[in-house]
Amino acid sequence: MRFSHRAQAIAPFFAMEFGKRAAALEAAGHHVVKLSLGEPDFGAPPAVIEAMQAVVRGGQLPYTAALGLPALRGAIAGFYETMHGVQVDPARVLVTAGASAALLLAAAALVNPGDEVLVGDPSYPCNRQFLSGFGAEVKLVPTDAATRYQLDAATVRAHWSARTRGLMVATPSNPTGTSVPPAELAALCAWAREHAAWRIVDEIYLNLSDAGAAGRPAQSVLAVDPDAVVINSFSKYFGMTGWRLGWCVVPPAMVPVMERLAQNYYICPSTPAQHAALACFTPDTLAVCEARRLEFAARRALVLEGLARIGLPVPVAPDGAFYVYFDVGGTGLDAMQFCERALEEAHVALTPGRDFGTCGADRHVRLSYAAAMAELDQGLERLGRFVAGLRT
Repeated sequence: MRFSHRAQAIAPFFAMEFGKRAAALEAAGHHVVKLSLGEPDFGAPPAVIEAMQAVVRGGQLPYTAALGLPALRGAIAGFYETMHGVQVDPARVLVTAGASAALLLAAAALVNPGDEVLVGDPSYPCNRQFLSGFGAEVKLVPTDAATRYQLDAATVRAHWSARTRGLMVATPSNPTGTSVPPAELAALCAWAREHAAWRIVDEIYLNLSDAGAAGRPAQSVLAVDPDAVVINSFSKYFGMTGWRLGWCVVPPAMVPVMERLAQNYYICPSTPAQHAALACFTPDTLAVCEARRLEFAARRALVLEGLARIGLPVPVAPDGAFYVYFDVGGTGLDAMQFCERALEEAHVALTPGRDFGTCGADRHVRLSYAAAMAELDQGLERLGRFVAGLRT
């Protein structure tokens, strides 16, 4: 059988590969502390689960419109106004089969073969794979601790070329958990807009950001760039990973294009998941999710203190999501060796930096603190013993 060049060019997703190895160790009777995957341990909020049970008991579940239930699109638009102070026309909100489907549609709508797209390095690998899959030439732009491992306006200007047609930004970012400061985000979006380039902004972790100085939730890019293409998901803030439900907000002219693509690529998002997701936007459910956000902040503090005690530096402390990107350069191992040995010898699953790009990848490791406090405590204790053993 002959496979496409596209399929052959895709590298393994090491977070998933280490997850598979961890599962094999568990099947052999070992307890593995799994800090490799970005999957909140809370699960969906209780009201959402109850809503799903009621929907399933109700019987028939026909296809919805390709862009999702009007009521859910309206609820998401209301969420932007309530949480972020931004008015969004519900007609611009498109419900998708996970954030991955939103990225698929956006890439299909915007990318032509040979288009250059700027993406920060490090960054989530699947984002750039969607772009490459439609023929984009993804230019990984090196970032460092000075820019919080994020693109900034100066870096974008320095790497811009006559062939640049767009840029993708994730804030907060996977793998670093760091955000782009609002003024910087506005400046780099303005540069791209002035050069007739599109902007995809991944805000999947936006509502897991620290509150601003006035105690308000973090600002959406839509407050400074209403024509940006925004990607979001029910997976992280709402804890609905396996439900495969996401959304995007797009400029009005892009809506019919996305609708045609959705109709042809996957018909519509999951009907029961959409109906259940309406329960996400009640005051009670939002209070549950806000309590969970504060719990993640407490877990982050525990992890940062533990890594400092072990002697594993974190060059930039995260301010959102549930990831810490730490430096293993002082251990005598590169990131891949560190993760392999930590799994085999300490039974702690982590993700090597190679998943996220090339810049500093050999010395950085991602830890997900989406696990429970007890697991994090045990994982840090095991890592401490493992690192002490390396040094002796």
